[in-house]
Amino acid sequence: MNTALTPTVNPANMPPRRIAHLDMDAFYASVELLRYPELRGLPVVIGGRDEHQPVMQADGKRHFSRLRDYAGRGVITTATYEARALGVHSAMGVMKAAQLVPDAILLPVDFAIYRHYSRLFKAAVAGIASHIEDSGIDEIYIDLTDLPDETLPLAQRIKQAVKDATGLSCSIGITPNKLLAKICSDLEKPDGLTILGMADIPQRIWPLPVRKINGIGPKAANKLASLGITTIAELAQAELGFLQMHFGCSYSVWLYEVSRGIDARPVITNAEPKSISRETTFERDLHPRRDRPDLSEAFTALCVQVADDLKRKGYAGRTIGIKLRFEDFRTVTRDFSLSAHTADAVVIRRAAGECLRRVPLQKKIRLLGVRVSALCAVAAVPAAEASRQQELPLVL
Repeated sequence: MNTALTPTVNPANMPPRRIAHLDMDAFYASVELLRYPELRGLPVVIGGRDEHQPVMQADGKRHFSRLRDYAGRGVITTATYEARALGVHSAMGVMKAAQLVPDAILLPVDFAIYRHYSRLFKAAVAGIASHIEDSGIDEIYIDLTDLPDETLPLAQRIKQAVKDATGLSCSIGITPNKLLAKICSDLEKPDGLTILGMADIPQRIWPLPVRKINGIGPKAANKLASLGITTIAELAQAELGFLQMHFGCSYSVWLYEVSRGIDARPVITNAEPKSISRETTFERDLHPRRDRPDLSEAFTALCVQVADDLKRKGYAGRTIGIKLRFEDFRTVTRDFSLSAHTADAVVIRRAAGECLRRVPLQKKIRLLGVRVSALCAVAAVPAAEASRQQELPLVL
């Protein structure tokens, strides 16, 4: 172990950067609280089905479903901070959450309205800083390096613009790179603002658990813990050779660098999607034969949804894939390539069906997914290829 901890300041002698990570606070839940302000201050969980929509009663008050009313195998999408304080978190099973907080309010997911507010907050930020990387429905990276404003008033201006456009709060971390900005946007939630330089790493970053680094998942964290490494400081103490004894070469170098706050990745403003997918987890495991009508209906619906997503975003794809998770949690994937790009639901369904025929269906199915990859913007599809799209022979 190396006990001399010194963060690397500007390792590539690059001019200092100002990279912000903006993360909307409990985004889905916060949007719902705009619609239902009477729920403010209460534990609210987002993850129900359509049947859990609030119902207006004769006295003019809304009736809300409670977690204790839920039966099924769904998972929580997000929750208010009041629910989180009681142990509820994203990806937790709704039934498990109901054991913790049975009286918490349960609301269904409404992606249409979340996408609406996502567009609003991103447009508000773009009016101030145009160098933006879209990182998800509720988060973006912003390169502020070339803007003349001082960092603190600039960050406050961005936060206020988001608040004015949406009525929602956000948290921002501003640091020399994306790695640190992502960590810092989470340090003072909700409505947080953290500005950090490389010299602040020993005090603000090193005491944090290694899982705070985006890219260290549960498996890597458990392996690091088995080596006596649980904090970022302990990871920064590890010699590169020691890490390479236990991890792959490239991942070891990455661990060595990120523990020291090194990250040269640029903010990418024109990233193209690599794939578009949809999947669903069934309320109960479906039998391949006895529940074939239900499986077929769900399979076709996923293909239609993916096709709609492709058309809305202006893409077509050549590789169609499926994902199956069985009752024993074993997951398999299969891919099939077409001779021409497509965004047609019928063609996607046919190719996905070819994939499905290559999987032995001997156990009940828990999850089903459809993916289209090898994407190309529709405007860039060659004319000769477009003329063949009515045939679309399959290519193994």
